[in-house]
Amino acid sequence: MNPEDLKYTKDHEWVRSLGNGRVAVGITAFAQKQLGDVVFVELPSVNDRFEAGEPFGSVESVKAVTEVYMPLTGTICAVNPGLGDSPEDVNTDPYGDGWMIEITLAKGDGMADLLTAPEYEDYVKAESAD
Repeated sequence: MNPEDLKYTKDHEWVRSLGNGRVAVGITAFAQKQLGDVVFVELPSVNDRFEAGEPFGSVESVKAVTEVYMPLTGTICAVNPGLGDSPEDVNTDPYGDGWMIEITLAKGDGMADLLTAPEYEDYVKAESAD
């Protein structure tokens, strides 16, 4: 089950509001399951700025290398230092220790366009049926 307190993208990222215009971002349980065992995570630098929809890094698994996309426009204010030594956290705890980045949102960029947990689950079911 996807946590109800998060928002989701159609690119399979999750977004958690941290308050004060900051959010944490990672990939969903569905995404990590599709990737298989994660062996390396490439993340941006603090203070890098990205537009919504731009790739901010990549996840390398035993199956493939996949880009990870910015869910919202903003500036990177933190990256998960633990993923360098323990990229498998993306598999074992995608909504906790497997978080990837924190973003300070650009003014006016809210989470209204992101999916709720039920909407994301419906989207995954529809996508899997194709």
